[in-house]
Amino acid sequence: MLAQHPLTSLKGVGEKQFEKLQKLGLFVVQDLLFHLPLRYQDKTRLVELSSAQVGGEILIEGTIFSQTLSQGRRRSLLVTLQTESGHFVTLRFFHFYPRQAQQFAHGKTVRVFGELRSGHNGLEMVHPSYEFIHPDQYVPLDSTLTPIYPTTEGLGQASMLKLIKQAIALLKQSPLEELLPQKLLVQLQLPLLNQALLTLHQPQPSDDLRQIKQFQHPAQQRLIIEELINQQAAMQQMRATEKQRNAPAFPPSQTCNALLTSLPFELTFAQQRVLKEIQNDLSQPHPMQRLVQGDVGSGKTIIAALAAIQAADVGYQVAIMAPTEILAEQHLEAFNEWLEPLGIPVAWLNGRMKVAEKREMMAQIETGAARVIIGTHALFQEAVTFHKLGFVIIDEQHRFGVHQRLSLHEKNRDKDIHTHQLIMTATPIPRTLAMTAYGDLDLSVIDELPPGRKPIETAVLSNEKRFEIMEHLYAKCKQGIQAYWVCPLIEESELLHAQAAEVTASLFSEHWPDLRVGLIHGRLKGEQKALVMNAFKQHQLDLLVATTVIEVGVNVPNASLMIIENAERLGLAQLHQLRGRVGRGRKQSHCVLLYQAPLSQTGKARLNIMRETTDGFKIAEEDLKIRGPGEVLGTKQTGGLEFRIADLKRDAEWIPVAKTWASTMIIEFPEQIDALNERWIGQKIDYQHA
Repeated sequence: MLAQHPLTSLKGVGEKQFEKLQKLGLFVVQDLLFHLPLRYQDKTRLVELSSAQVGGEILIEGTIFSQTLSQGRRRSLLVTLQTESGHFVTLRFFHFYPRQAQQFAHGKTVRVFGELRSGHNGLEMVHPSYEFIHPDQYVPLDSTLTPIYPTTEGLGQASMLKLIKQAIALLKQSPLEELLPQKLLVQLQLPLLNQALLTLHQPQPSDDLRQIKQFQHPAQQRLIIEELINQQAAMQQMRATEKQRNAPAFPPSQTCNALLTSLPFELTFAQQRVLKEIQNDLSQPHPMQRLVQGDVGSGKTIIAALAAIQAADVGYQVAIMAPTEILAEQHLEAFNEWLEPLGIPVAWLNGRMKVAEKREMMAQIETGAARVIIGTHALFQEAVTFHKLGFVIIDEQHRFGVHQRLSLHEKNRDKDIHTHQLIMTATPIPRTLAMTAYGDLDLSVIDELPPGRKPIETAVLSNEKRFEIMEHLYAKCKQGIQAYWVCPLIEESELLHAQAAEVTASLFSEHWPDLRVGLIHGRLKGEQKALVMNAFKQHQLDLLVATTVIEVGVNVPNASLMIIENAERLGLAQLHQLRGRVGRGRKQSHCVLLYQAPLSQTGKARLNIMRETTDGFKIAEEDLKIRGPGEVLGTKQTGGLEFRIADLKRDAEWIPVAKTWASTMIIEFPEQIDALNERWIGQKIDYQHA
C-alpha cells in the first residue's frame, strides 16, 4: 500500500533528500501523490506571436536574427528572434556567461518558453527557458502540460518531477482505495480518485487549463470534497466523543433569578434564547462545548455571569480568561458588581501582580475560597492550582492558541471529570468558516442589540481634513461628549506614514489646553493603563488618544465619537471592533475613518463596507472575501486548520455538502471514515482535541 510505502524506497531519495521532503510534509509515496502542482506550463503547442496574448506564458520557435550586449543601468544580453511568420521578439538575459552569449549565433533555430511582455522596443521575454533545435532534427512537443510543484530549498523542479513520475508509476500498479460512496460521486458527477490524481499530475492538452487554474476542474473538486468530508467527519466524531465524557451537572440556579431581578435592564430575546441554551448544556452530565457569537455591545458579559452563577452555586469554580488586561479588568469590575452582592467571591489574577497579592489570590483559588476567577494568560501558569474547577469561560477565543485552551482544560484535579467550556467572541465569524473552524462546538448567536441602541454613523474622509476633524472633536467635547482618537503606532516612523499616538495627544494639548486628554498604548504598565482608563470612565478625561490596545473590552457609554486614523492600514474585523467602542449609550454615535491617499482597491473596498453597514456578520463575510480564512481566524491561533487542497474562501459552497455527507458516512461507512482520516491527517497532531 502506498500509504505505507516510504519515500526512501524511491530512486534518488537518500537521507538528506528525505529531510528536505519532510519539510514539505512528505513522508510516504501517497503524500507525493497528494502534493499537487501550484500551476502548469503549456509546452504542448507552438504559438504564433501574432495570436499571442501579452502576459501569458507561451512556447515559440524562431531563428536568431541578432544579439547585442546592452550597457544600460543593468548589463544585459539581448537576443532578437524572428518567427516563421516574420514577427520579432527580444529575449532578455540579465545573468549570463560569455560562452552562453556565444551560443546565440545568427541563423540558429531555438525553441523558447516564457512570459510574453511588452518592452520598450516591442515584445520581449525575460530569462525564458530555451533549447536549440537542429534544422534536420525533429524534436517532439510535450504530450502533457508541465506541472510546477511547491518545493523547498535544495529541492528543484527537476528532482520533484522525477519523484512524482515514480509515484505515478507505483499508483498505476497499486491504485489507491476509493473511499467515497459511489452514489456521492454519481450525484456530484465527479471522477474516481485515481483518475483525478493522474489528471492533475499529467493533464492532457485537451484538459481545460483555465478551468484548472480556477480550481473548477472535476478532478480538483473530487479531491476538495474528499478532504472537506474528512475534516467535517473528524469534527463530528470529536463532538460525539466529547458528549460521552463525564462532566459535573449544574442544576438551574435560583441565584440567577436574583441577579436578573436586580438588573436595571431586561435581557433581549436573543440573550434569553442563548442563556437557555447554555443553562440546558450546563445541567447535562457531559461537557458543554459552546461558542457564543455576539456583535460588539450585544451583551455577552451578563450571559457569562449568569452561566458562572449556575456552577458557583453548587460549589464549583469558574475560570474566566480574557486576552488583555484591559478586558480582564473590565470583566472584574462587572462581575464584582453583579456577583459580590449575591455572596459569590470573585478573585483576580494577572502577570503584573505583586508577590504577596499573587500568593494570596493563588491561595484563595487553591482552597476554593474564590469561586469565580478572572484573569489573562496568567491562569495558565503551572503554579496555579484550582480546588474544584468545573467551568471555563474564554473570551475572544481566536486570540488564544488551542494548546492554551487545552492547558486550562487540564487544570481540573479529577482527570476523569471534564470542565464545561463556553467560548465567546465579538468577532462575527461567517457561517461556512464557523462550520469548519469551530465544527466541534455548538453555536449560539446573540443577533440582537439592546433596545435604544442607535446604529453608528460612519464617515470616510481623507487625512487632509485631519485638523478640521480635530476642531470638530474639540467642539463636541466642550458640549459634554467623550471621544476616542485611535492611531496605529505609538511613535512616529518615517517608513509608515501614520500619526503616532504621542504626537497626536501633544497636538491636542498644545492647540486646546482646556481639553482633558489621556494617552494609552501597549507600552504603558498595567497600573498606568488602569489609571487612564478609570479616569476616562469617570469622565475626568474628555478625549482618549490610544493605539489599537482599546480594540476589545472598553465600555464607556458616554463616549460617542470615534476617530480612527490611517484606517486603511487596519483589517475589517479590527475596524469593526474599534468602532464598537462607541454606540454603547443612548446618544447618536459617530465614527470617522481617516485615510492616507492614495488608496488601494482593497483599501477602498474595505472602507466602503464600513461606511455601508454596521452589521458584524456582513462585515465578516466581506472580510473573508478580502483576506481569506487564515487571516480572519489568525492562522497561528487556529492550531492547525490547514488544508492540502481545499480552501475555505474558494470552496465555501462545498462545506454544507461535505457536512451532510460526513454525517451519512459516519453512520453508513464508518471504516471508510477511519481510512480517510489516515489519508488526509495521518501523523498530524489532532489539534481539535483542545
